[in-house]
Amino acid sequence: MSKKLMDEISFHYVTSTGPGGQNVNKVATTVILRFDVTHSVILSERQKHRLISLAGKKIDKQGILNLTARRFRTQEQNRKDAIARLESLIERARRVEKKRLSTKPSLSSVQKRLEAKKNRSKLKQTRKSRPFPE
Repeated sequence: MSKKLMDEISFHYVTSTGPGGQNVNKVATTVILRFDVTHSVILSERQKHRLISLAGKKIDKQGILNLTARRFRTQEQNRKDAIARLESLIERARRVEKKRLSTKPSLSSVQKRLEAKKNRSKLKQTRKSRPFPE
């Protein structure tokens, strides 16, 4: 985790939901990590757009990425989990996707497909009931 990235993220802690006894009502273990993607200095414009598309519903209208971590019972573990998930998203955004080259099916595959269709058609033709001659 780079120092620059740590400067750009903020944490908000809230009480967790679900089972856990009365301790759930007392301890704020859920971590909400907030990262302003649109104003980030560590990401290029291309990486920002890619991160926004990868994050989907986790980004609000202002361009702030919100990651909620509540898998663990301690605040520190949830904090590490949120940071790891953010790093993973940023890493995926930094990867350059290879452009897909469109290709045509090979001649032999086309011939095999057409031959299979002919065979299937013949099989179905033999199943048809023919009217009896009068």
